[in-house]
Amino acid sequence: MIFLFLGVVIPWRGYTRLKKLLARPSVDTKEKLALYAVTIAFQWMLVGVVVWRSLVRGLTIDELGLGSHSWARVAASGLFGAVFIGGLQWLNLRRIGKTEGEAPELLRKLANRLLPVNFLEYLPYAVLAITAGVCEEFIYRGFAIAAFSKAGLPLWLVVIVSSILFGLAHAYQGRGGIVSTGIFGVLLAIGRLGFGSLVPVMMWHAGLDLAAGIAAPRYLLKQTTSS
Repeated sequence: MIFLFLGVVIPWRGYTRLKKLLARPSVDTKEKLALYAVTIAFQWMLVGVVVWRSLVRGLTIDELGLGSHSWARVAASGLFGAVFIGGLQWLNLRRIGKTEGEAPELLRKLANRLLPVNFLEYLPYAVLAITAGVCEEFIYRGFAIAAFSKAGLPLWLVVIVSSILFGLAHAYQGRGGIVSTGIFGVLLAIGRLGFGSLVPVMMWHAGLDLAAGIAAPRYLLKQTTSS
């Protein structure tokens, strides 16, 4: 049931909510803060359900990627990776800001309605970004990988299936968003398996989203405001 929810309900929910947002000419600060709060609450509630199912399935801390024998190495890898991936995200958004087309235009519309444009909006957005890093990694790289592995799937298929689910969760970003997020999911899955811990990939994921919250409005919205 959880995987049906992740593969069908989550993409549908995100897509329908986005259609409503895109149909509106703008989203003000109050509406953005409410959206951030609802999303944060929803993700932690979903994690609560997943934790419950993990206990029922008898999944261990190590199987879920929450155990480590070298916290210093894990933390250092997480910090370095977060800065590196955040930097790549910054450069990519700067590149997209200079391009035209259907995909860049969708990203501009998303940035206009979802991302912070001032410090008041960025603070709760940062909480949302960290929440997404922790919660989504626990769900897709912790629970999903552990459950699929325990079901006997080969490791390569575990990585692919969990990454597909992760990509579908970002269906609101369009086809390109599904593909790029799915590929990023493969990288995160490899990192989680390589380090034997979720902590580095949680930090990588949060670093990507935190960088997007600063860079996307800066590079994607300037054309919107000047046109």
